[in-house]
Amino acid sequence: MLSRPVSRLLIANVARRSFTSQARNNSRQQYQWSRSRWNFSSGKSSRLAAVTALSGGIAFVLHASTSPSDNKLSTPSKVDYNQVRKSISALLDDNNYDDGSYGPLFVRLGWHASGTYSHIDSTGGSNGGCMRFQPESDWDANKGLHLARERLESVYRAHPGLTYADLYTLAAVVAIEEMGGPKIKWRPGRNDHKDGKQSPPDGRLPDAAQGAQHIRDIFYRMGFNDQEIVALLGAHSMGRCHTDRSGFDGPWTFAPTTFSNEFFRLLLEEKWQLRRWKGPKQYEDVRTKSIMMLPADMALIEDPEFRKYVLQYAKDADKFAKDFATAFEKLLELGVDFKTTDGSRQGKNTSLWSRIFG
Repeated sequence: MLSRPVSRLLIANVARRSFTSQARNNSRQQYQWSRSRWNFSSGKSSRLAAVTALSGGIAFVLHASTSPSDNKLSTPSKVDYNQVRKSISALLDDNNYDDGSYGPLFVRLGWHASGTYSHIDSTGGSNGGCMRFQPESDWDANKGLHLARERLESVYRAHPGLTYADLYTLAAVVAIEEMGGPKIKWRPGRNDHKDGKQSPPDGRLPDAAQGAQHIRDIFYRMGFNDQEIVALLGAHSMGRCHTDRSGFDGPWTFAPTTFSNEFFRLLLEEKWQLRRWKGPKQYEDVRTKSIMMLPADMALIEDPEFRKYVLQYAKDADKFAKDFATAFEKLLELGVDFKTTDGSRQGKNTSLWSRIFG
């Protein structure tokens, strides 16, 4: 057993090294939480997940992310996930829905189910499948997603043992791949909660009417850096906005059911003007007035750090696809602890205290 003074010294040294490393790697990327700013690194170093003020001082609760060297094993299951994939794929095409495919809606479902995670307190994320319950089901940001959940209900019932949390994330992966996107690593192991009591507070999902600072606040809270943010927002190559959901209207590209780097190319090459209409502020292309961009989209070319990645992805579709697949895999696994075949855990919330002291 280590003495209490030695333990304190060890933790203090680890915390100091973590702060130094993060400051070096993220000199420009600061996340503002209340009155303090904390840096999140995208590398292999340990990350600060929560800082809790205690009487007589401050206790640092440190968490380490899963590194590439970890064995990414799936939770043992009798579910045939290849068959689940086929069942999802069979539900994608429908000429009576939107642009003929539920694919973009499935992507949004998986995205919103996962994008509630917070590194501050390790709450939120895809585990639990809480979107099917109130309050998450009623959030403005999740309007219209009941259509995706209802569409997938037959898949859930056809595969005993499948969880809603795994289904919602796998549906997003299958949809992206079927729409011409990259292969995205996915593994099962998410559990379902019995109700929505563990849902995080509303307001954690991006607001498309906001600018660069809001985007960073939202994504830094999840642990993403600027490059990963731009890659993930490239999902706007798929789908469209609806006035009865977000309030906005129209597709981002001329091929809304195809994964591509067109979002970035059009953002740079087309001329954009404010749309004159009774809805919220959005932009339309000058040439055809048939595609649109949101204020948050325009922030990607107005902010110099974001813009440099937009330029990269507009020129190199393969790089975009690769970076998107990596970032999307990370998004879907935020906050999930996966049991390995021996019953141990290889997940995102392994405590640094546990790694040091066992």
